[in-house]
Amino acid sequence: MRKEMHKTAACPFCGLAVERPRDLITHRPREMPVGACPCGAVYAYDATGHNLGAAFVEALVFACDMDWELAWGLLPEEDYRTALVENYDGESHYVVPGGTYEGRRVPGALFFVRLHQEVQEVTHEGVREKLARSVSAAPVPAAHSETGPRLTKQQVAQLVAQGQLTPLLQAAWQDNKILRHLERLLCAGDPLLRYRTADFLGRVCAVVAQREPAAVANLLQGFATSFTYSAASQWGAIDAIGEIIRNAPSRFAGYLAALFHLLNDAALRPRVLRALGRIAEVRPDLIVRAAPRLVVCLQDSDPQTRGYAAWVLGILAVSDAKHGLAHLTVPFAAVDGQDGEIELYETGRVVRKAIGQVTAETQERINAIRAANETNA
Repeated sequence: MRKEMHKTAACPFCGLAVERPRDLITHRPREMPVGACPCGAVYAYDATGHNLGAAFVEALVFACDMDWELAWGLLPEEDYRTALVENYDGESHYVVPGGTYEGRRVPGALFFVRLHQEVQEVTHEGVREKLARSVSAAPVPAAHSETGPRLTKQQVAQLVAQGQLTPLLQAAWQDNKILRHLERLLCAGDPLLRYRTADFLGRVCAVVAQREPAAVANLLQGFATSFTYSAASQWGAIDAIGEIIRNAPSRFAGYLAALFHLLNDAALRPRVLRALGRIAEVRPDLIVRAAPRLVVCLQDSDPQTRGYAAWVLGILAVSDAKHGLAHLTVPFAAVDGQDGEIELYETGRVVRKAIGQVTAETQERINAIRAANETNA
C-alpha cells in the first residue's frame, strides 16, 4: 500500500513551521482559529476549504490587532501580502498534498496574511498578547450535508417578486445556496426588487449566521472587495451590506468600517448613506460616530448625497437626543426646489421624498433638540 505523503504545516512566506491554530478568547463561537508565525505573518484556519473569503477577513483583522477600520483601509500588495496553504488537516496539523490522510478527506486550508513592516510595527504586540491568552482549538468535524427541502434559484426569484419572506427563512436553516440565489437578484433592473432582495437577504443572513456565521462573513467580504477590484459590482450590494448589519449587528457591526471606507468614493456615497440610514433606524449608536462626516456630506455638490446625509442625520436626531447632534452647527444648504428626490425603502415599498423636504425636516428636528437642551440647562 502506498504511504500517504504529508508534511508539518509551515509558513509560505518564510518556511518556518507554524503552531496549530488557536481560538482567541475574544472570538464568538464558530469563528475561525488563528495563529502567527515568528516572521510576522498570521493565519486563519478554514476547516471546510469553502469559506476562504471569511478566512481572509479573519486573518487580516487579526493581523491588524482586531482594528476593523485599519484593516479596511489597507490595500493588497501595497500594505500586505496573502498566501494560501491548502489540504491542511486540523486534527494532525499536517499538510497533505494528496488530500486524504488515514482514510479521511482533508479539505481544510490556512489563509496567511503578512502585513508590511511599517504596519506590523503598530499591531504586532497586540497580536502576540491575544495569542498568549488564546486556547487550543478543538478539532473541527468535517462538514455534513443537511437534509430537507431546498429552493431553486427560480423559486427564490419568484418568492422575492411575490414578497414572500417566510419560505426563504425556512430554507435558510438548511441551505446556504439561498445566499447565492438572493445575491444574483441584487442586479435586478427594478429598484423595488433590488431593495426587497437586499432586505430579504439581510433577514436570511441573520438566520444563516446562527449556524454558520462564516458563510455570511464570506458574502460580506465579497461585497466589500468587489468595489475595490471592479466597477461592475451588483447594484444592490451596498444596500445588502447595510441590511445584513441591520439584522445581525452584534455579529457583523465590524463591517461598518467597510461602509465608512466606501464613503470616500463620490459615485458610491449616496448608496452608502442609504445603507447607513437603514442601520441607524435600529442601531443609531453604531452610526453616530460618523455624524461629523455626514455633516460634511451636506455640502456635497451631488444632491443625492446631500439628501441621504440629511435623512440619516434626521434619524439620529429622532432616535436619541443623547447622541449630541444638537451641538453640531449643521450647514444645511439652501434648497432651490430643483434638487429632486431620494428613494427610500419603507415597509416593503419604495418611497420617494423631495430632498428639500428631507433637509428641512432634519433641520427642524436638530433645532428642536438644541432648544430643549438649552431649556433644560
